[in-house]
Amino acid sequence: MTRRILPVSFFTQPQVTFIAKKLLGKCLATHFEGHLTVLRIVESEAYNGITDKASHAFNSRKTKRTQIMYENGGRAYIYLCYGIHQMFNIVTNVENIPHVILIRGGEPLLGIETMSLRTGKNKSDPTISRGPGNVCKSLGIHTGYNGHILNSEEMYIYDDGFKIKNSLIGISPRIGVSYAGEDALLPYRFFIKGNPYVSGRWRN
Repeated sequence: MTRRILPVSFFTQPQVTFIAKKLLGKCLATHFEGHLTVLRIVESEAYNGITDKASHAFNSRKTKRTQIMYENGGRAYIYLCYGIHQMFNIVTNVENIPHVILIRGGEPLLGIETMSLRTGKNKSDPTISRGPGNVCKSLGIHTGYNGHILNSEEMYIYDDGFKIKNSLIGISPRIGVSYAGEDALLPYRFFIKGNPYVSGRWRN
């Protein structure tokens, strides 16, 4: 099986929604303390920077936490939600354009036993990596990796040639962003229809 780690140029493309859709089927891998774990990305959400009311960078907001969003694409933006859940995002576009993509769901490919231990499961089931908090937990990702380059030995995204028919790609509004008013209705969520590792509503 051919594996091609995605180059930085993949992430610096200008359209965040285009990248979010193209990430479906790609593989997100971590290699921590000798444990290789891999998820196939099945659900993603795009956040369109300073004009997007759902984005942490809306209206050019810049804080210590969000500084990484303004870096060149191809890095991890990881934050803590509600003080509990680690959330893995991918910074895209070029410096000073704070686009990011949240990975909401992944299908386990490698290291399932390790994922089960990390998530406290006796056996693997879709909840092991369904939802953004479980994506991070299963892969061992936490805020200590914020800013990490996504083509390193520890964390990377690769293409293994997996193809998805256009008819199986679902598009919907994002989940949990009702505070964003009309921007909450934007079709910025992409997912593989019928996949059990897709979270929330509109799974099909």
